[in-house]
Amino acid sequence: MSSSQVGKSEIINNVIGYYIDVDPGPMLMVQPRIEDAEDYSKRRIAPMIRDTEVLAEKVADSKTRDVNNTILMKVFPGGFLAMGGANSPAGLASRPIRILLCDEVDRFPDSAGSEGDPIKLAEKRTITFWNRKMIFVSTPTIKGVSRIEQEYELGTQEKWCVECPNCGNYHTIVLRDIRFEHEVHEAGNRKIYQVDDVFWRCPTCLEQFDEHTMKRQPAKWIAENPIAINNGVRSFWLNTFVAQWVSWKKIVKEFLESKDDPEKLKVFYNTTLGESWEDRGEQMEEDTLLNRRESFPADLPDGVLLLTAGVDTQDDRLEYEIVGWGHGHESWGIEYGVIIGRPDNPQTLQQLDDVLNRVYRFADGKGLKVACTCIDSGGHFTSEIYKYTKRNEHRRILAVKGQGGPGIPLIHKLTRKNKENALLVILGVDDGKSQIYSSLRVEEPGPKYCHFPLDRGYDRFYFQGLLSEKLVPRKKNGVTRYVWEKISSSARNEALDVRNYALAAREILNPNYDALERRLKGISQPIAAPKKQADSKRKFVKKSNIW
Repeated sequence: MSSSQVGKSEIINNVIGYYIDVDPGPMLMVQPRIEDAEDYSKRRIAPMIRDTEVLAEKVADSKTRDVNNTILMKVFPGGFLAMGGANSPAGLASRPIRILLCDEVDRFPDSAGSEGDPIKLAEKRTITFWNRKMIFVSTPTIKGVSRIEQEYELGTQEKWCVECPNCGNYHTIVLRDIRFEHEVHEAGNRKIYQVDDVFWRCPTCLEQFDEHTMKRQPAKWIAENPIAINNGVRSFWLNTFVAQWVSWKKIVKEFLESKDDPEKLKVFYNTTLGESWEDRGEQMEEDTLLNRRESFPADLPDGVLLLTAGVDTQDDRLEYEIVGWGHGHESWGIEYGVIIGRPDNPQTLQQLDDVLNRVYRFADGKGLKVACTCIDSGGHFTSEIYKYTKRNEHRRILAVKGQGGPGIPLIHKLTRKNKENALLVILGVDDGKSQIYSSLRVEEPGPKYCHFPLDRGYDRFYFQGLLSEKLVPRKKNGVTRYVWEKISSSARNEALDVRNYALAAREILNPNYDALERRLKGISQPIAAPKKQADSKRKFVKKSNIW
């Protein structure tokens, strides 16, 4: 799965050349239409054979009188290359083949005539070969129906990662990490964009580097789903940022020119970023939340009665958020931050302790500390997180693990079934995400409204992460269910996960906001009601033996 013009066709051509010259066998190449197959044969295959000596010696020119070699059939010693269209069942249902090459599979029709899925038809022709190989190549299209995305997710999900010159960590270069400066000029009704400096910002160390530097850095494929190799499936993803013949300025300019037009932006996502597109529909935009940020007069604005924290663990960092809560579950983002370092490093956990032990103060000097923290125990440091939370349970620092699926409550169950005997809270993360998105849609301050400060880590990239997922329908076993999925394959959803954990911490505490307010104001008893009501209430309470 990749963007356009990064060498997909050259990969296919080299595979074809290899099997003609080195390991001959029957091959089938499938294009979306017969016309596409004919064009590819004339424009790409014929010139390659003509200009490559070892291939020219083995494959006759289709213009000769050799009836075995036509535009759609190339015969060579030990094998052949047949070419067909996904819209033609006849070309997919005959003769067995060992090597199957399917190009631009997202443009394939749903059915080859009336005979069903063209990929499945072609795959059946390979079953008699123990050493078969199937290659699927395409630019993605629409999320949820993209064939290449589905195939990619079944494989090792390898991404081309470039080494950061500063910290040495390897990352894919994606749009969210690109920083740029630009000018806009008006020409009639048209905007002309001039892009000046473009840099990549390392998401680990936050240092910035230019295109010239990054395109000369060491790089390698890193698998996100390496276990798929056991099923014999490798998959790869690549975008235009690593293409040597396309400048970053050109990519950014294309983004600016398409960002306000959904149809143009869709093409940009598919062909330049190599990502499937999903229309957000009613999904909020980050600009909406950016524009409603506020200036807080102190660490804690008036209305905050409780602080909770959520912490997400990554291999090289911790991401955390401190959230304030008030009456009606009105919320305030207090601080979003990143702690660089491995979660098993004592210094990393000490920095986390410093954040969680801090007293966050109001303008009048009074303060609050974090009352409960939920920290993700998934990933590669589960044991270390259990040990940390076990020794900090008295501070209500708890390990959590997410469980997806509809109908599971946010606080699903508690268990100590682990080697460290740490308390583990199983979260119904889908329920939490639904609550968060519902609150984000509240437009007026009051119950469930979400406040965000102008700084403290709440920038555009935070809100992109907070809005990185969407509820979409998926059919399984004939039943359609709504599931949460990323809007794009490169989206980072740590901000959403962290807010979910902070929400779970609030649910665990089940706060009585009236009692919290009295305690904060130093009031030992409820504020007196009007005299007549107070008398009757005293009489009732006395009978109940509460006071």
